[in-house]
Amino acid sequence: MRLPLQNFRFRTLICAGTVLGTAILALSAAATSAEPLATAPAIFPAPASLKLTGTGITLGKTVVLVRAGYVDAETEALVRRVLTDAGVGSVRTATRLPTQLDAVYLVIGTADASAIQAAVKRTGAALPTETEGYTLASHKTDDGALIVLAGKDGDGLYHAAQTLKQIAADDRIPAVTIADHPAMPVRGTIEGFYGKPWSMAERAAHIEFLAGMKANTYIYSPKDDVFARDKWREPYPAETLKDLGGLVAAANRQHINFVYAISPGPSICYSDPADLEAIRSKFAALRGIGVRSFYVALDDIEYTKWNCTADETAFGAPNETAAARAQATLLNVVQADLATAGHGALIMVPTEYFNATVSPYKTELAKDLDPRVVIQWTGTDTVPASISVADARNATKAFGRKTLLWDNYPVNDYNESAGRLLLAPYARREAGLSTELAGIVSNPMNQEVASRPAVMGLIAFAWNDKAYDAERTWKAAARYLAGGDPQTTEALLTFFDTQHLAPTFGNQPWQTQAPQLLALTNRVRDALASGDAAERTAALDALSQAADDLAAAPDRIRAGVAVPGFVTEAQPWLDATALWGRALQLTVSGLRAQDGGTAARFFAEAARLADEASKIRTIPGATRPEGAIRIADGVLDRFIAEAPGLVYLPAPAK
Repeated sequence: MRLPLQNFRFRTLICAGTVLGTAILALSAAATSAEPLATAPAIFPAPASLKLTGTGITLGKTVVLVRAGYVDAETEALVRRVLTDAGVGSVRTATRLPTQLDAVYLVIGTADASAIQAAVKRTGAALPTETEGYTLASHKTDDGALIVLAGKDGDGLYHAAQTLKQIAADDRIPAVTIADHPAMPVRGTIEGFYGKPWSMAERAAHIEFLAGMKANTYIYSPKDDVFARDKWREPYPAETLKDLGGLVAAANRQHINFVYAISPGPSICYSDPADLEAIRSKFAALRGIGVRSFYVALDDIEYTKWNCTADETAFGAPNETAAARAQATLLNVVQADLATAGHGALIMVPTEYFNATVSPYKTELAKDLDPRVVIQWTGTDTVPASISVADARNATKAFGRKTLLWDNYPVNDYNESAGRLLLAPYARREAGLSTELAGIVSNPMNQEVASRPAVMGLIAFAWNDKAYDAERTWKAAARYLAGGDPQTTEALLTFFDTQHLAPTFGNQPWQTQAPQLLALTNRVRDALASGDAAERTAALDALSQAADDLAAAPDRIRAGVAVPGFVTEAQPWLDATALWGRALQLTVSGLRAQDGGTAARFFAEAARLADEASKIRTIPGATRPEGAIRIADGVLDRFIAEAPGLVYLPAPAK
């Protein structure tokens, strides 16, 4: 019997659907039992090249470690800690890599070792060729797995171990081939701010942080170290020198170049042999505790007068050109001393350290200064709003060499930054600057841990400026402080938004304050003005959620931040944020109120809390300059003050 055509089609679809459904169920079952989906790991700084090569490697309980050539103790210790933290119970050692792998083998060494060359070849990767570069390759075999960490040099191998630390978790690492190297040869920080210097413990913690981010430079130049500036001719007390020695040793172990800076400018007599000997003596003492890189700072001084009459005899009447000639004369001798001792280049910061304009001072300095001496430059201004490749190229022309950028962010030791933590992303530095700079160092805040979000961005930019993503790195910094906890991360980002303003020495900041909160308050203003009831409800709901988040963020941060020091440094800002958050909650309630009396009570209490919050001040002695704490200023305070005028509700009838 023939079925009607429509019935035939219906039965065909049923049969086809049954077959398709069965296939989907089979695929789903297979997917459930298969390896997890391979995804590219998030690595900061972003590597030059990363390629997934498989579905991932289970480390298991035992890993066999093979050293190829010389591996320094700190690098091996870091690799072992990474394996232990990932769940590996036993790390056995072997002297060679067998032909057939029956376990997970981890080979570490530098590219000049034949065993590394053979191991890299087995993974199909290429050896690193750039200074501080590395290759990290991992892939499965039939009965085991091979992981290779190959450094172009010892520094590169250490960076490879830091990358391994980022990608190893939960007993697994991804199957990847990473070929990586820094874009800039100098990356780090200069403790060069005015006010309370960091403690030795804070410096040690900061150096460890720098090492984890693949930085390589820490410059010791606190303006308030009297033995480096006001009393630069005097030797350090023995106890201070001992403490510095411990710091230098820690930096050297972690592949961070500890650079010691002296600031003799306010009182130096350039032509006096005794002053030259005082610098030599100070550097010799620091050399005795392991320092190998040195720096002479000649910033923030007068250069149109001499500190001694002998300089006028030696260099002529005081002016910019004579000052440059005198400085070059002194620095050239110091550079020669360093070369004789087998050390690297001397770094100096000139008296004209900002702008890229050709001047008599810069021209004379470029002409007279030993070309090996590195010159620091702060950009187009002391605190520049942006730095372009063209700016750096102009600086190269003006100073006669590529400059080392002293970036005055996130330093907060000037009047425009009073009462602020500077927590906006590191931004508005143009990709491609690596072609025109010798490197970048950040001048951080008096608050060491709170400086890390911005410093992390700067280091990531210096490592790979072409692939730098400011927003993504900023969020990664919040996750870092939160120890990976999502709720704490979100609380930190809420708090960061209230400290987003990045000031300059002028009236125009180079990053705006509280952009997320500003968007929400502006939406409420527009919704109220439009008369659209649905949009008004939606806008107030969104702002209400933001107010709840703001009020709750301080307690979440206090409970969840994993990096010691942040909560202590940020204490008054967190206290003020809680009050401002509550004030915003009350303001939203006032805007939602149905009668004028209720609204007035909400608005009045919001104003009282805002006034209380505005009176909280910075921790005495912890910050220069001190001042009232600022939380989303110009956004939050303005909205709370103006909110009562955005609605009209008649007073209740008596």
